[in-house]
Amino acid sequence: MYGDNTVIDIGINDQKTIPENGDSSNTTTIKHLRNFSRRMCASVSSASRFSMLPRFESFNDTRYDNFKTWSGKLERQISNFRGKPIELSSISDSQETEAESLPALDRYLDALEGPELDTLRASEKLVLPEDKTWPFLLRFPISSFGMCLGVGSQAMLWKALALSPTMSFMNISLTINLVLWCIAIGVFSLVASLYLLKVIFYFEAVKREYYHPVRINFFFAPWIACLFFAIGLPPHVAKNIPHISWYVLMAPILSLDLKIYGQWMLGGERKLSKVANPSNHLAVVGNFVGSLLGASLGLKEGPIFFFAVGLAHYSVLFVTLYQRLPTNETLTKELHPVFFLFIAAPSVACTAWAKISGEFGIGARIPYFIAMFLYSSLAVRVNFFRGFRFSLAWWAYTFPMTGAAIATIRYADQVNNLNSKALALTLSIISTFIVSILLIYTILHAFVFKNLFPNDIAIAISHKKSNSKNKLQRSTSPDLESCESPVKPAQ
Repeated sequence: MYGDNTVIDIGINDQKTIPENGDSSNTTTIKHLRNFSRRMCASVSSASRFSMLPRFESFNDTRYDNFKTWSGKLERQISNFRGKPIELSSISDSQETEAESLPALDRYLDALEGPELDTLRASEKLVLPEDKTWPFLLRFPISSFGMCLGVGSQAMLWKALALSPTMSFMNISLTINLVLWCIAIGVFSLVASLYLLKVIFYFEAVKREYYHPVRINFFFAPWIACLFFAIGLPPHVAKNIPHISWYVLMAPILSLDLKIYGQWMLGGERKLSKVANPSNHLAVVGNFVGSLLGASLGLKEGPIFFFAVGLAHYSVLFVTLYQRLPTNETLTKELHPVFFLFIAAPSVACTAWAKISGEFGIGARIPYFIAMFLYSSLAVRVNFFRGFRFSLAWWAYTFPMTGAAIATIRYADQVNNLNSKALALTLSIISTFIVSILLIYTILHAFVFKNLFPNDIAIAISHKKSNSKNKLQRSTSPDLESCESPVKPAQ
């Protein structure tokens, strides 16, 4: 292509030697080669600079896979079938075994502390990274259904206010009941959809919540919320509720009753004295709410059955919790609102029995007065419920207070005087105000501050005791180490 006397020297610093007798085609070729050489050197230099940037291990972290449905095995099998095996060098075999094994009850009690068993002990480690924000679905707990209980109970309250002859002086329209019912359905649809996605994609995490001695009580919450929606339906729609719907809604509650109450009665590692917690009231409230709905539909035997079951186990639970918490620890400030769950069961029980018996008689007034006494004993301790940060536990304020307001409205219908009317109006206003404030706070912390759902430590404990805390280490691959020094062009 070139003559014998042609000498070509292309450098990266625009140094070139071109013979004067070279033709124009040779000159064009040399220019193309020089430009290509510049681009190659620039690419190598950029790659060198990129290699020195901090690496994000979250893209390659496979520790979350063991909490997914099928424990990540299906994904690995598909990848292997396609000839692209997944490298599992970022996790050890011991970590994979720990994540795939469900911890026993003693592990929850040993690894976690606090009345709600949601704080990791200093001597324990997690099977998920502690210094990173986990995927949202892993951070979305079953206790989120507490929001549905609070909003759904408001639809019941305003329906009771609109239909109560004693409260007719307020001229409450049933339109408010309809609007609140639609809002409650919207909140429930959102929460249920998110948790359904968690069930689909992170079923192993759901199983860990189910076996958690405290979280299992919140599996009653979705079904209790559905009972609230059925009770809070506008009157012209509620007349057409088929009886079969009551049996469908009470079937999962009965199944959970058989499991949890059987463990309480038969003892073993999950006996009541070992796992008793204020959230256990959710396991009792479902029976009373089901009795209320069944009696409203005209059923007899079924509502009485669930009322009797709930009353028996509420008596045992009340005595166990009233004496002392089994952990011998005082509730932290963030969990003080769960004390209001003590009001929930007697408040709903009195309205359920009034519906079953047809009047707000002595059988209904006894649990009502118990609820009012517990309400008063908590209300006078204002400082006990101040000075702590917002969390989902605040929603424990809502539906017990609403239940107390509804019970007071029923009591005012039976005992019609100025005091009962004033008490019913006051409790209704307080309940609605609290729910409104909490709904605003929840929206702000979820979408503005984005701190409503921290890492859910309770589901990420190892299945065996560890002597040291888990420390995450980043490994640097040899191929990137070789690129950390800048590439020097040849002179």
